[in-house]
Amino acid sequence: MADHDVIVIGAGFTGLTAAIDLIGAGLDVIVVEARNRVGGRVESQYLPNGIRIDTGGQFLCRDMTNLMETARRHGARTVLSYVDGEQSYRPALSPGQGETIWNGVERLRERMRSLDLTDPALARLTVGEWIDRQTDMPSDVTGSFRRLVKGLWCRAPEEVALAYLVSNDRRITNIYPELEMFLGGTMHALAEKLAENLGDRLRLSAPATSITIMQDKVEVDIEGRALTASHVIIAVPPVMARRIEISPPLPAPLNRALAAWEPGCAIKLQIGYETPFWRDKGLNGSVMWSDPQGIYACDASHDDYFGIVVFLGGPLASEWHKRPQSELAGFVTAELAAAIGDQAGEPISICIRDWVNDAWSDGAYSDVITDLDATDAEAILLEGLPRLRFACSELSPSFPGYIEGAIVAGKQAAHAVLQDRA
Repeated sequence: MADHDVIVIGAGFTGLTAAIDLIGAGLDVIVVEARNRVGGRVESQYLPNGIRIDTGGQFLCRDMTNLMETARRHGARTVLSYVDGEQSYRPALSPGQGETIWNGVERLRERMRSLDLTDPALARLTVGEWIDRQTDMPSDVTGSFRRLVKGLWCRAPEEVALAYLVSNDRRITNIYPELEMFLGGTMHALAEKLAENLGDRLRLSAPATSITIMQDKVEVDIEGRALTASHVIIAVPPVMARRIEISPPLPAPLNRALAAWEPGCAIKLQIGYETPFWRDKGLNGSVMWSDPQGIYACDASHDDYFGIVVFLGGPLASEWHKRPQSELAGFVTAELAAAIGDQAGEPISICIRDWVNDAWSDGAYSDVITDLDATDAEAILLEGLPRLRFACSELSPSFPGYIEGAIVAGKQAAHAVLQDRA
């Protein structure tokens, strides 16, 4: 007889949500997490002055209804992102030029979303190859679209499967800006609030190393200690899921589906200042770079903290991952100084979180499909096996790669287990 009804592997928003829903349905659930904290790709850090900042996933918008409701239910305070004033561009562009290019990028993105993926001419294309075919678009628009892919999906367009990106982007359906707001007490604190619902059902610093599927139960090895359950939910990104040894070996289609993914490459910097000096210049703190590609900045000030958050994604993040963080800090502050004023070169705090090759997520914001033949990888993983379910933001039917998607994926996995048990 199994020790528990369900073992959930991973205490990010997906695993926490799945566990809470299953416990609410009366099941005996254990959550095991490899890190010494909850949150997965959401985490935080305290600055020397005691201010807590998010070093992982942070932003949300009103369209992300599940995350908004979770935040409301746990008393989390939302802070609207500062948007008054003009956006800056690197190299410098007039606001009119920038808007023209961005409108072109949006048209190109809509064109991509509307593609008929059954068209044989689109088979086995990378996003980069598809962009090369858009010869009717100005080069500054196609170049900025490449930048968008590097920044949001954190891989080079030449690596990402077109079929994957079309499907993924169709599920990102927000009307309000994705960076519309954040939580004043950090998103990570919300994950910790969720974890409080689990009590002693949560086990940290407990990496699952292997899974054995038996006739009437599933055994999970936690560094030499075996736990058994009727069902297991693997609530970690695909790249991490495939590191868990599973026996008997998974069916070939499932193995291929797990092998189809590569991690996104991202680095996040939170740069603090004495004052939000850029606002005095009529700037909103948002900076878009067309060169180098894959870097973006915006105002993340709240309460007594005045700061700019900077994201590096894709090949640029990979490149800086290999270099000293002191050099990265110098590069970013110099770029900000050129964009919003010399005072940007005089920060009072710099927090760098390099997510490239992270030990327990292998990247951020999400894994992406690079196998051009793996057009059904997501569907195969969602089907899983009778006692084994895969769940993560990457597989979500809405907002994949976002915290909202992680919550939806957790609810979906909990529902699937309850259906299996019915």
